[in-house]
Amino acid sequence: MQGKNVAGEEIKLKRIEDCLWEIPRQGGMRVPGRIYATEKLVADLKEDNSLRQVMNVAHLPGIVGYSLAMPDIHWGYGFPIGGVAAMDFDDGVVSPGGVGYDINCGVRLVKTSLVFNEINEKIPQIVETLFSLIPSGVGAEGAIPKLSKENEKRLLRDGARWAVEHGYGRAEDLEFMEEGGRLESADAELLSDRALERGLKQVGTLGSGNHFLEIGRVDEIYLPHVANALGLFPNQVVILIHTGSRGLGYQTCEDFLKVMNHAMAKYGIQLPDRQLACTPIRSAEGQDYLSAMAAAANYAWVNRQVIMSLAEKAFLRALSISPAELGFSLIYDVCHNIAKIEEHMVDGKKRRLCVHRKGATRAFPPGHAQVPNAYRQLGQPILIPGDMGRYSYLLVGTEAAMAKTFGSTCHGAGRVMSRAQSKKQSRGIDIDQEMARRGVVARYQGRATMAEEMPHAYKDVAEVVETMDLAGISKKVARLRPVGVIKG
Repeated sequence: MQGKNVAGEEIKLKRIEDCLWEIPRQGGMRVPGRIYATEKLVADLKEDNSLRQVMNVAHLPGIVGYSLAMPDIHWGYGFPIGGVAAMDFDDGVVSPGGVGYDINCGVRLVKTSLVFNEINEKIPQIVETLFSLIPSGVGAEGAIPKLSKENEKRLLRDGARWAVEHGYGRAEDLEFMEEGGRLESADAELLSDRALERGLKQVGTLGSGNHFLEIGRVDEIYLPHVANALGLFPNQVVILIHTGSRGLGYQTCEDFLKVMNHAMAKYGIQLPDRQLACTPIRSAEGQDYLSAMAAAANYAWVNRQVIMSLAEKAFLRALSISPAELGFSLIYDVCHNIAKIEEHMVDGKKRRLCVHRKGATRAFPPGHAQVPNAYRQLGQPILIPGDMGRYSYLLVGTEAAMAKTFGSTCHGAGRVMSRAQSKKQSRGIDIDQEMARRGVVARYQGRATMAEEMPHAYKDVAEVVETMDLAGISKKVARLRPVGVIKG
């Protein structure tokens, strides 16, 4: 099969398996590119520049195995969104474009004891209360009192533990977050004054873009023994929180792209796209970036932890019930935009790698030491938010992911329209009426942002998830139907 990028050049794809395609090494590519997709999803990429970005990433020094793309792939900054690349720790590079501007944009899934049929008439009231308690939209602030710089730096060091210590959530929540909600390498002193300033007022805010809080109901269960172990049952009310590190993370990425663009000549690095700015992992610039990125990642975990606490308060207020009756409990929290130092088997040997996941989710298998004890025999939960109008998914990781994708899988639906195109298609649509037709009560700050993020702007997440299930990379556990959403 052949695809084209926006310049019109043909990119030849070789089919390796039913849902796996390869771009052979050519030019300066150090490894082949590999894309997980059905034939339909690949065909949809022909007008997108993301295949060229897969090839560009393959030029990075020290890249191991393949430049990978998940089925939700679409064009991004430097790396495609849905891109995964593992670099040798000693000889490879780290690239902010392989993490993205929204450092540790991620998702958490919360379960309740509520049955949808028993509270469905109160969904509008719950949504309204959520919207009043959780600030959303561009520049949203004010969820908690403004931090002092000193307290902000403690937050950046301690991650979600800081939130728990300040009364947001419970200590057991930390057991159900990737990395326990904290990267130890964080160094707040490496963040610019501007990044710190942007972070002072935004803890506990959703922000804008594709971020949202979704109330869902468990619509279908595929693996009953896993669902039971996670405490899920049919028609159960659950909550998805999708947001990241807000302005602080954005500014941190911006700052280090400038640093690395200036430093590349010093290290003799030449690449086909300046957006792939990078430096050796072991360089001063590379180590500084990883420590600053870790601080921003910790901020994102705090942000989601505070939002979760505010969401519990909203449910209790709207329903006038006790915490015991609500049964609000974290299932898991995963990162979508992060670079991690991990050990993986490569050509039969264990190697220390820096795994970039940009719009991709970790998918560790049963028995892995970094899967929480409670889920060790099941595999790591994987959370895949949809488009607010169709469905979202809970998956678990597999051994095949470790062998083929450095323990990675998809992260969401993936765009098929630019924001401008989606706004154009949304003209004349009554957004509230359209969401209601889909059975979703929606509250949002601005019509323009909602118009950019309507379901028509995204691939069908069911096909994305099915692709990775068929490939054996991640396995479907449950499908969740949205019934209420708030966003910027």
